[in-house]
Amino acid sequence: MTKIDRRSALSLGFATAAAFAAGTPASAQTPPEGVSIQPWGKRESMIPGYKTVSMRDVVYRPGAKTSNPSMPNDMVCHVPEGELRVKQIGGMEFVAKKGDVWTCKKGIAEDLENVGSTVAIMRIIDLIPA
Repeated sequence: MTKIDRRSALSLGFATAAAFAAGTPASAQTPPEGVSIQPWGKRESMIPGYKTVSMRDVVYRPGAKTSNPSMPNDMVCHVPEGELRVKQIGGMEFVAKKGDVWTCKKGIAEDLENVGSTVAIMRIIDLIPA
């Protein structure tokens, strides 16, 4: 029997719960194989120019990928678990590791891939204009 440390058990449990609870994804598209979406909440924004803010997690199994040719709104992204390769239009490419944060602006293209051996989570705060 293989031993599982607390972090792996937590990641696996979270991924399983997110996949089960995901229901309808935040966008109209169905997520690709190995990817699930967990919406967390939505509220009116106090930031000028943004009517609403919402938060969701996108959970990637190892090797899972997504491609977004055009961001629907401005976003702040964070990786609470795992490692994701991020490729943005204009040649910007980096590996976001646990604790990393970055931004995306409306209209930019972005490809993501879980390049690690464990579940990776991208937490997104959507900034929705008025």
